[in-house]
Amino acid sequence: MKLLYDIGLKAYSTAIALAAPFNEKAKLMRQGREGQFEKLQQALQQNQAPLVWFHCASLGEFEQGRPVIEAFREAFPTYKVLLTFFSPSGYEVRKNYAGADYIFYLPLDSASNAKHFLDITQPGLAVFVKYEFWHYYLQELQRRSIPVLSISAIFRQEQVFFKGYGDFYRNILRRFTHLYTQNRTSLELLHRINIRNASIAGDTRFDRVLQTATSVKTIPLVEAFAAGQEVFMVGSSWPADLEVLLPLIQKYKASIKFIIAPHEVNEASIHTVMQTFGEGTVRFSQTSEADAAKYKVLVIDNIGMLSSLYSYGTYAYIGGAFGKGLHNTLEAAVFGLPLFFGPKYDKFQEAKELVALGCAFPVQNAEELLEAFERVHTTPGLRQSITDKEKEYVQEQAGATAAIMADVKQLLK
Repeated sequence: MKLLYDIGLKAYSTAIALAAPFNEKAKLMRQGREGQFEKLQQALQQNQAPLVWFHCASLGEFEQGRPVIEAFREAFPTYKVLLTFFSPSGYEVRKNYAGADYIFYLPLDSASNAKHFLDITQPGLAVFVKYEFWHYYLQELQRRSIPVLSISAIFRQEQVFFKGYGDFYRNILRRFTHLYTQNRTSLELLHRINIRNASIAGDTRFDRVLQTATSVKTIPLVEAFAAGQEVFMVGSSWPADLEVLLPLIQKYKASIKFIIAPHEVNEASIHTVMQTFGEGTVRFSQTSEADAAKYKVLVIDNIGMLSSLYSYGTYAYIGGAFGKGLHNTLEAAVFGLPLFFGPKYDKFQEAKELVALGCAFPVQNAEELLEAFERVHTTPGLRQSITDKEKEYVQEQAGATAAIMADVKQLLK
């Protein structure tokens, strides 16, 4: 299996190089890693303080890890924080994040890269968020006796760790000092393969969305657009989501305002949204407070605003579940919005729990979406009941950050 792992990494690296001239994401990944070790060496050469290393795959994992990063900074002010990303979707958005002292792409996993990276950075602690399981980095951290934690980890029976041929990957998990899982199912799966260096802490995203809800940004243009009407928020939409939403928006845009935040914020995706909804649709960047109220659909053509936008919502549709998988529901759930999304949500524990509570409504097509929405929209007291249950659920799930930090304080004592 190690040979297949190495071949897979080499193939991935080659694919990125070949795609870079034609694909923006691949181009950013390649450019971001050019001269990486020289940049790291230059940034850290004057550092005399102890250092903690946080690693996130992309933006979603960063938001998951952020409460722990910020709690760590508060508890250990003498430490420097190194933050690495695997993907441009994290690095390019958060490369100026003030909560970290150094922010870089993670060099691709290899024995030489892991050794070189740790020679330069010399962390006293490493923290990997959710799905990050890199063989060579973890092997080198273990060899140097550097404690390494996995936080907000979640596991499913179909993953390679739990297959008969998965011993190589099981050994990767054994190199963690401790794994903090999101739920009991994940912990039980680890116990079945005799991994005991684990415990349930919960999902740090609950702590993050509660943080966000107490510090939402006021957006005057959105207030002007809403003009006192109900607002249906659409977060992280893809073209397949737009097809399902179209009949609902056509039927209700006379009485409800719609805000669409595409998952991919580029000219092609913005153009698709504008064309789909036609008359009465405007881009955020191309209207003003004075004119916004006359439009029915507002298209968000920037990054970083979505979590605050949900505070203006009455209902929310979360995209992605007609494709690879559902995007973040908790950013909307913290505000108590009835949630609607497509059928691919089974890998998301919080989505399943919100469906079971009657706060979220998965749909297979446009007709089911319209039916589910009208039931919530027209049933007296139902929306308020959903809001109350949803807010209580989010509050009850909080606390993972505190549990993890209690152990970190003992570890670094």
